[in-house]
Formats: sequence, C-alpha cells, structure tokens
Amino acid sequence: MAASMLNLRAFSATPLQREPFDYLVLPGFIEPQARAAINADYPQVDRPGSFPLSEVKYGPEFARLIEELRGPEVRAAFEEKFGLSLKSRPTMITVRGRCCEKDGNIHTDSLSKLITVLIYMNPAWEEPGGRLRLLRSADNLDDVITEIPPEEGTLVTFRRSDNSYHGHKPFIGPRRVIQHNWVASARVLRYETARHRVSAFFKRALHKAS
Repeated sequence: MAASMLNLRAFSATPLQREPFDYLVLPGFIEPQARAAINADYPQVDRPGSFPLSEVKYGPEFARLIEELRGPEVRAAFEEKFGLSLKSRPTMITVRGRCCEKDGNIHTDSLSKLITVLIYMNPAWEEPGGRLRLLRSADNLDDVITEIPPEEGTLVTFRRSDNSYHGHKPFIGPRRVIQHNWVASARVLRYETARHRVSAFFKRALHKAS
C-alpha cells in the first residue's frame, strides 16, 4: 500500500482559527517526499483561470493525490475540524497554473461552496504579489489577518461565510494551486463544472488566437 501523500496528523493537530471566520493554514500538508512527483505530473496550465480536471491532462502521481483528497479519511478529518457532516456533499476540484493582472480581487467565494481548500504547488515564492491574504474587510487588501506565500505543499482552508474575505496583490506569471471545494448539492456541482468548462473552452480559443 502506497504511503499517504498528506500529513493528516498535522492537520488534525492544527487548531482551527475562529476569528473573524473559521480558517486554518498548514505549511507541509503535502508530505515532502511526494511533492516533486506531484509537481512533475501537475497539469500543464499556461492560461489564467480555473480549470476542471476533465479539461486538463495530468500524470499518475497527481491523479493519486486527487484520489486521496476525495477519499473518506480526508473527508472525515475536515468534518471533525469544522464540526459538520460532509458525507452527502459533492466535491469539486479545479486547478490553476497561471495568474493574470485581473486575479486576486477581494471576494468571499460563492454561496454554494461550504468549505474551500487551497493547496499550493509552487517550489518557492519570492514575489511580493500572489501571496494569499485572509482579510477582515471587503474593501481593504491591507486589512490582513494573515498572508500566505503559495509555496509547495501549503494548505489554506476556510468555511465559506459572508465575511470570509480573501485576495492577493497582483502577480503575472506561473502560480499553481489546487482548489478543492465541498459544495451544497449535485446540482451545484453540475452547474459549476459546466461553467468552468465553458470558460476553459473560450480561454483555449483566445490562447490559440493570440
């Protein structure tokens, strides 16, 4: 049996921060020995935007990570951490590979998302832009709770709420992040997946045209 790629023990031991919304930050969520293989098999995404897994190609080690993220052990760990049942809630996973100047605007995520999980896969991060900021307000990017460089293996997760504000300073260039959400219903999952597919189609078309 293959070793786990995820440090669920560290996740369980890390306290959930409650103010001003429920969140947790964990560098090293992905085990160090797994990171190189996952990055080698990461989807080649050279355009801005979020892409559903059905719209990208990736290798076996990345696929193994996705399988583990969708597994019952991960769901149980998040249920315990956030104190809610996710058994009947579908999951949606998308990937990003590149930032553009329009990315990073302050937002809270859509109402249909219950828990947001972000896993960064950038080997190092020296840039001042592109660092996720969890925020106290909707209109001030400097009203920072915490700032997280999107470095390889780092997890950021939070319960979506009306004040779960987050964003980042502008950055243009490669920025890898896996976005994993538990959503409200299968209907929401179908809608969001279709929306991302349409968006991916037009992004590919614009990329070819340029």
